[in-house]
Amino acid sequence: MSSVHDADQYPGASARPGVLTSRLIDIPRQRFAEDYWGRKALLTRRSGDFADLFSPVAADELISRRGLRSPFLRVAKDGETLPVSSFTSPAGVGATIGDQLDDTALWRHFDAGATLVLQALQRTWEPIGDFATRLGEELGHPVQANAYITPPQNQGFDDHYDVHDVFVLQISGTKRWIIHEPVMQNPLRDQPWTDRRDEVAAAAAAAPAIDAVLAPGDVLYLPRGWLHAAAAQGEVSIHLTLGVHTWTGHGLAEQLAQAVIAILRDDPEIRASLPLGVKELDPGIVDMVKKRFAEALDQADPRPAFHRTRRSQARPAPLGPLAQLRAVNDLGPDTLVSWRGGLDSTFSGSRLMTRVGWLDLTDEELAAVHRLLDGEVLTCGELGDHVTRRLLRAGVVVPVLS
Repeated sequence: MSSVHDADQYPGASARPGVLTSRLIDIPRQRFAEDYWGRKALLTRRSGDFADLFSPVAADELISRRGLRSPFLRVAKDGETLPVSSFTSPAGVGATIGDQLDDTALWRHFDAGATLVLQALQRTWEPIGDFATRLGEELGHPVQANAYITPPQNQGFDDHYDVHDVFVLQISGTKRWIIHEPVMQNPLRDQPWTDRRDEVAAAAAAAPAIDAVLAPGDVLYLPRGWLHAAAAQGEVSIHLTLGVHTWTGHGLAEQLAQAVIAILRDDPEIRASLPLGVKELDPGIVDMVKKRFAEALDQADPRPAFHRTRRSQARPAPLGPLAQLRAVNDLGPDTLVSWRGGLDSTFSGSRLMTRVGWLDLTDEELAAVHRLLDGEVLTCGELGDHVTRRLLRAGVVVPVLS
């Protein structure tokens, strides 16, 4: 059976304070878990300063200087998403790909009242990437980040619900949020609000559960399914939405069903053809399949598929190939290395499984890996040349650069 090492998610995991309670909520983690997680909206005032994560300067940098392409940005106005062709173009000699952001076109849309949505910021802006990784590891569910930049007195989207939980972090300006309770509890990813437009519109016309203006430093938690609409007030509003893509019992049932089907592939009676000329199912055949299914269900273990899917839903911390090669080539007793963050490491005996592959470890290597997972920064002299070199080449440790 696989076991998860409690501190293997990022270097210093056991020592660093959690970002959930230190930056997003002002109640104990246990109370949040019992009373709010997946159940109720929570508004936290003056949670902190988020300028280290994002800012108007960061937004301008990404839009005008980073060469972003669609779909890293969307543009919305009056509840509609504008066509990509209206804000993208080639970028000149040597960069003729046609779906790069056109900052002049974006300016004109923004000046006319459109909301700019910078998507997947965990991939394009390092402070948010680090924060999203840490939050995802604490919550046990993957996190992605979008920024919404809305001109004064404008609203990008009509009342709707998301199919993932969100933490809304107000960065600059103010925005009025009107929140209503769900028309559908715990919607799955293939159950969007557009399938229930009439119900959403009717619910949005009723008295809200929350009507609040968020100022910089405020945080709003919304479980999936909670209806919301937001409008900027007297100045440009920027907020971050941290989308939490929660694992569900339905997702686990899907993994379990896949495990059952895999077992049934080895049953020759299940693989046998149905009778010639079959038009109606024989009750005896149906009963036989149900019986075999139930027997396979008792044997099925969804955990391997769960861990594989979990690892595929996030990326490990960045690894610079040049710095990594330099560390391998210049390895010496004083070379410092640390565990690479975001690997989602698990053990099956002496086998280490991560997002970048698996390694069978000797007792000596296993002891070294556990020290690194506990957040220690070690020298090649402490680890041994062979162990350090192997872990560097596997991409599970990275050099500590001075």
